[in-house]
Amino acid sequence: MKTWRLIRSFPVAVQVLLVNQLGVNTGFYLLIPYLSGYLGHDLGMSAAVVGIVLGVRNLSQQGLFLLGGSAADRLGARGVIVAGCALRAVGFGLFAFGPSVPVLVLASVLSGLAGALFNPAVRAYLAQEAGDRRAEAFSLFNIFANTGALLGPLLGSALIAVGFQLSAMVAALIFAGLTVAQVVVLPVRRVERAATSVLGDWRVVLTDRRFLAFTAALTGMFALQNQLYLVLPMEAARLTGSSAPVAVIFLVSTVATLALQVRITQRYQRRWSRGRSIAVGMAVMGAAFAVTALAAVLVPAGNAGDGPGATALRLLPVLVTAFGLAVGLMLAQPFVNELIPSFGRETLSGTYFGVFYLASGLIAAGGNALVGWAMDAAAWLPSALCVLIGLTSAAAVILLERKGILDPGAPGRCGGSRTGADGCRDESKTRSSEPESRPRAATS
Repeated sequence: MKTWRLIRSFPVAVQVLLVNQLGVNTGFYLLIPYLSGYLGHDLGMSAAVVGIVLGVRNLSQQGLFLLGGSAADRLGARGVIVAGCALRAVGFGLFAFGPSVPVLVLASVLSGLAGALFNPAVRAYLAQEAGDRRAEAFSLFNIFANTGALLGPLLGSALIAVGFQLSAMVAALIFAGLTVAQVVVLPVRRVERAATSVLGDWRVVLTDRRFLAFTAALTGMFALQNQLYLVLPMEAARLTGSSAPVAVIFLVSTVATLALQVRITQRYQRRWSRGRSIAVGMAVMGAAFAVTALAAVLVPAGNAGDGPGATALRLLPVLVTAFGLAVGLMLAQPFVNELIPSFGRETLSGTYFGVFYLASGLIAAGGNALVGWAMDAAAWLPSALCVLIGLTSAAAVILLERKGILDPGAPGRCGGSRTGADGCRDESKTRSSEPESRPRAATS
């Protein structure tokens, strides 16, 4: 009831964006986890071709976050969100009807580009609409996103039994429905024409040393979050001798988020500074992997015939780590998303989100490669690396807070019409004074 009252207290635009994220993650996760199996098993493609198709999707999304963020700033976040969902509907539809490699690559490009468009845009729009309640809005955003990430695979497992084409069509229809709903319900916001160029905007963000230091400190958050799909499933399979219990990991993470996210955010936004909340969250995320590191040393590999009781006992270290990872993420992530747009002027919030998620995605990919190498060296080493990543990020955030970089009132921080030394401009000087620069409606 408390969560429901909190949702109802936000404007309609925020409520629509929350439901939108539920649909986005449901549609995404009912299809993508089963894509590699469809390509390799059903279509008989080689591992190299499967890797290309999946890699193109990831590259087109991660590599174009900056473009998506700039588009949201200049064309209006609403129009970019609508375009992104429409593109993903087309891309997922092509997966259903395109068994040839060129069509599958095109589907991957379109679905990746769609994510690059609406991911920064929806966060920029949410930050603008939530006002000074950004942390609470992003905590709800996490709840809806995690719910979709749980519902998607459950729905996908039922649909894939009938056929991959049905899964792809249902996913495409979900995104088509979201597109229509956004056009009808999502409020139109007016967007003023910027006097600066896109390259000029990028230069402002990429030379904002405060923001770049913050981004570097927090890339560890995504590197650790991604281990929900790499280290934890691998350790669960080693301990139990089966990949079947992996679903329980995601169930624990999702249930913890649904039950605790709002309580954690509301409790610590009043008691702690933003920097302290983020630093403690990162430390908790990292420390959680100490459990699986110890298990890798102390607990031998299991086998699938150990029985339910033994399997549950062997899986316990992984579930404890998954719970700790979820708690740390719940503590840190809403405040991270709250702070990102505060580094620059409001009209560049999409670009700031785009740069942050581009850098985080690249670092997370590198982190996965490093963790993968560590798996071949020793069973305990991947978890030990995760502990190190979390504690290093926590220490970096503490250092940034002590230097005043996370203080909204710090010198050089853009805000309103203030001019900063890091490239921020006076709002009155960022708009053309010519008649044609009067506000225009956001593109839809």
